[in-house]
This record gives sequence, structure tokens and C-alpha cells, in this order.
Amino acid sequence: MPVSADVAADAQIVLGELAGPEAVLRPDQLAAIEALVSGRQRVLLVQATGWGKSAVYWIATQLLRRDGGGPTLVVSPLLALMRNQVAAAQKAGIRAATINSANIDDWRDIETRIAADEVDVLLISPERLNNPRFRDDVLPSLTAAVGLLVIDEAHCISDWGHDFRPDYRRIADVLAGLGAEVPVLAATATANSRVEHDVATQIGQETVTFRGSLDRPSLHLSVVDLATSAEQLAWICSWAGDRAGPGLVYCLTVSQAERVAAYLADHGVRAVAYTGSTPAPERERIEAGLDDGSVSCVVATSALGMGYDNPNLAYVVHLGSPSSPIAYYQQVGRAGRGRVDAEVVLLPTTAEERIWAYFDSTSMPPQSTVREVLRVMDRSGPTTIASLESQVNLRRGRLEALLKILDVDGVVGRSGSEWFRTDLPWAYDEARFSALAASRRAEQEAMRRYQRTDGCRLQFLRDQLDDAGAEPCGRCDRCTGRAPQLAVEEAAVADASRFFRRAQVPIEPRKQWPRLFDGRKGNISAELRAEEGRALAFGTDPGWSELLAPLFAGSDGPPGDDLVQGVAASLKAWPWGRRPEWITWIPSRTRPQLIGGLAERIAQLGSLELVDAVVRTRSDAPPQADMDNSATQAANVLGAFAFGRSDGGDLPVGPGLVLDDALRSGWTMTVVAEGLRSAGSGPVLPYVLWRRP
Repeated sequence: MPVSADVAADAQIVLGELAGPEAVLRPDQLAAIEALVSGRQRVLLVQATGWGKSAVYWIATQLLRRDGGGPTLVVSPLLALMRNQVAAAQKAGIRAATINSANIDDWRDIETRIAADEVDVLLISPERLNNPRFRDDVLPSLTAAVGLLVIDEAHCISDWGHDFRPDYRRIADVLAGLGAEVPVLAATATANSRVEHDVATQIGQETVTFRGSLDRPSLHLSVVDLATSAEQLAWICSWAGDRAGPGLVYCLTVSQAERVAAYLADHGVRAVAYTGSTPAPERERIEAGLDDGSVSCVVATSALGMGYDNPNLAYVVHLGSPSSPIAYYQQVGRAGRGRVDAEVVLLPTTAEERIWAYFDSTSMPPQSTVREVLRVMDRSGPTTIASLESQVNLRRGRLEALLKILDVDGVVGRSGSEWFRTDLPWAYDEARFSALAASRRAEQEAMRRYQRTDGCRLQFLRDQLDDAGAEPCGRCDRCTGRAPQLAVEEAAVADASRFFRRAQVPIEPRKQWPRLFDGRKGNISAELRAEEGRALAFGTDPGWSELLAPLFAGSDGPPGDDLVQGVAASLKAWPWGRRPEWITWIPSRTRPQLIGGLAERIAQLGSLELVDAVVRTRSDAPPQADMDNSATQAANVLGAFAFGRSDGGDLPVGPGLVLDDALRSGWTMTVVAEGLRSAGSGPVLPYVLWRRP
């Protein structure tokens, strides 16, 4: 596509303001800018991370604004991206603002500035598009005035993409409200041919696509196989300790990220955790610390992913595989943007497939469940999520995601906190949802193949993205025959094992009954409530997961010495105010020998009175694991037990331990504590082997 000399010259001036006078635009960057500014076209960029997609829309914004165009609207999925983009805009004199969950107090002022045309670029999260007030009060006038629409990380539009987000589907409403002369730019680094076609079709029939090579010449990929979590942690500690950084260590769960960061920090690495639970101000401080060198290693979940841009990242290590090679390519693309070399290492874990399975369970619910949700809404009229949750067996996160999808489809609507059913019919697209599930399974199998491939690792990832020019990189461990050093001292492994196994896993007691449930409502009386408890481990915990995994695969039998000693050490470390005097257990339907035997062994070790005080009275109740939300979980255990000493005596009035194998929602332990306290027992101290993260 020919580029006019005037556009090229003006674009180069703006680039100099953004990146310095030495920066030069790539041919495809110039062509995309020309298509947006002169052609007012709809453009899709599929380019490698670090290629400079954001430069295209900053330059196009400046040129369009100088020509009298309206402000640019950027839909961006992550706060890190927004903060980076606002900072980049200021370098070029572009007035940028963002509306997101971290700056609620600024919204009104920003909306006033938008109305006064004092904002060149507004960055919003896709969740804003699903906010009724923003949709009704701000978006119509903004859409009418917008001069350029930018959809960053555009693979999120496509439900075939590795990171589909229901809120992104609202972009269709924005597109429908744009004039034909308003240009649109969609950009992503992680789209295979199917996703590329889907995104291009959604943004316009005449979309111009610029797809470049997805090679990353600065990346050196490898896989390190270590048998245990302790070996892996010791290896990462040695790795990070030997490198100045900055670098990233990705983990699959929040608890794992926090523990790995704590261990590294205890061993002299300037490491911090960055997860979905990290408050926005702390996230900003961590990103600034990576930029200025005060932080050398960030241990993160996928919360630090798309959009974070630091040209100096020297390595990315994954402790556990993402479920998709495309997601993996996106995350490793954080590194090597400004360096000649950046090291990328994957350490597969035994827990990763259980974590994949958990996230699979958060996908579109089955047809029967969706229809039940709609029937409840038809029957009840406008209703809150809390009320819906008490009437259908669907956990809060899945229910919220489902309502967003149905909202975009026009089947339900929202007014304030209440959801209501519209008159539109709804049909379950069984073929599409089955195909999506099959696609996710294929991605997981591809990730397994990546781990064991004999060929070039980067070529494998590029093939997964349908990069036609994929070829051996000559840099990965397969191409060079050189893997990272595997030697880890036995003392370091033992130290890591002790760290994992001495971690405290608290259990906060339930304090309120679910709404609209069995006549119970409001606070649980303090006299009938469980005390704070402890768990031996999270379900995906390093350190204990290897020992607990066989137990939770369906086997039963007396507890082994390792488990008994681990529980005893955990109990010894528990800082209770008053030592327990007795112990009982919740009869397990699947592991009766394990839990009953463990109670007996701990009673002997701790000189505690062993009391048979809990009897299961309902054998027909479904497994608690099948209950998906708080209300159904509580309903499933109320009335399921009887309480009192089997010998007919009084329950002890001192503090007592109550053992169970697993804690998912906490309602079993809550109901048992209420029953024991009502039957005359003293304070109840819950203890479980495994709890859901």
C-alpha cells in the first residue's frame, strides 16, 4: 500500500516525540497509519509483541486530531497497559485519560473533560462497556464524537481466542454506532488464522489486515524438568539470585505466587508478588520498581500479562504451564524487547493439569443450567445476583459471566444491581460450545507436546499461531542442544521443602448465612460459630501436593507416618490462644479410614481425648463437590449430621479439634461447628488436610 510523503513525514515527527529522534517506523506501521488517517479504514494488526502496535495508534491519533478529528477511544484489558499508554502519550503531548476500577473518584472530572473536548485519548476497560451508567450516560455522546476506535489485545473479542472475555462483546455496540468514516484499529500478537478471521469479520467486512512475522530473535526458550516442587523452588531461587534482572516468574495461582515471592525475598532476591489480589496502588509501585531497578524479580499470575511493557526484562520463567501455547507465547513476549538476549524457561508442574481442569469448569455452563437460570428469572422478575445464586446451582463467578453473555445477546438486561429477563428467546448453540471445548482440549494437548517436542520450541509456538514463516530459531535448547544448568544442591532442596511444609494456611470461619435460605439469614451467632482454623495445604500447594494427590484421587487407607508428622508439625505451629483438649472428626464418605485413623493418631500424639461426636444421617445427599455456590453448598449439609457423644455423655466444654479431609466452601465445617456448639461442646477449631485456594 503506497504511503503519501506528507503522512510519512508527519508520522516520523510524532514518532520522534514518542521514542526519540533515532526511531524509525517500520513499513507496515506506516502503511497502517496511512490506512487509518488517509483511508479512514478498519485495520487489523497481527504483529509480534514488542513490534510497536501502540505507536500506530498514538501517531494516528495525533494526526487525526490535528486534522480536526474527535478523540480516540482505546479499549484495553489491563490496568498495566493503561498506565504505560498514558505515560507514553504524555511524551508526545497527547492528552490521555483512563476510566477504570482504580480511579473511580476521577470519573466525573474525566467525563466533564471529554464533553469539553479536552481529552485526545480515553482508555477504558472492556468492563466499562458493560456498565449500564457508562453505556447510557457517557458512551452514546462519546461514540458520536470519537475519531478513532482502538481495540487492543483484540483476540479477546473472539471466543476462539485463548483469552476470550465476555465484556469485549460489547464492542459490537460501539462499532454499530460509529459513522462509516471513523477508522478502527484492532491489534494483537496472539491470533491464529481462525481468530484473525473472526476478529477481522467482527470489526468490518472491508478490514485490512497487516500480519507480520511472529519471530522473536531475542528470546532463548528452554524447558527444565524437575521432579518435585522443592527442587523447582530451589532452582528458581538459584536462577534469580544469579541474575540482576529485571525478570518475571509466572505462577498459575495466587497462593503459589505469594509463596514463591516470599521465599525468594527471604533468600536475598529483590522479589515481590503481583496477582489479581494486589491492590492497584501496589501494582503501580511494583511496575515502577521493575522500571527503576529497585525490584529485580516479580512473581506474577496472568494479572501481569498483556500490555505490560518494560524493554529491559531479561528473563521470564514459568512455574507451571499455561493451558495454551498461544497464551504462553503472549506471556513470554514480555521479555527481550530491548535486549539482544532474553532467557525463557518453563518448569512443568504436577499440579498444572488440575489447575487447567479448574479453569475449564468456569466455561459456558451446560444448557440445562442456563435454562434453569432463565426460568428463575422468568418466575421471579427483576432480581439480584445474590438472589439468583440462592436458587440455582452455579457459583458466583460463572453466574456473573453467564449473565454478561446473555446481556450482550439481549436475552437479559440490567438496571442497577438487578437483572431482568427480556422478551427475546434464547437458543443454546450446542455445536459451537462443544467445538470451543474441543478447541481448549486441543490447546492443552499442544502445550503437553511443546514440553516434550524434539524440534525448535519457538517454531512450535509460531506454528500454533499459523505463522507461515516459522522456521527453527537456532537459539532454543532444542536447536543448540544446551539446556539451563540443572544442578541444585541437596541442602537448598531441603530448605525449600521445609519452607513449603511450614507454611500456615488459615481457614476463616463463615460469619453469615446465605440469603433466602432455609429460614436462616443474617449473622451466625458468635457462640455457634467455628473459630479460625488451619489447613495442611491448599489443593495445588507445592510441598504437600505430591503427598496429598493420591489421597484425593480416590484411595483410602490409614494415614502414613509422613502425613501424621506433617499434621502434627502444622498443629504445633498453630498459635492458638488455648490448646485443644479433645478431638473429633467428620465422617468421610470416600476416605473414612484416612480421617478416622488420623484423628486417632493425633489424639495419641497430642494426649487429646478422642470423641466420636459427629454422625452422618443423610446418605442420599449429593457430594459436596457437586454443589457450585454458597447457598446450595449450605443447603446440602444442613440436616445431614447428628451431634453428641456416642457413649451418651456430655461433650467436652474445652476447645476441640474437628478434622475433615477437604474444605471447599466451608459450609460443612460451619454446620458441624454450629451442631457441636448447640449440643454443648466448647470452642471448635477446624483442621483439614486440603482446602480450595
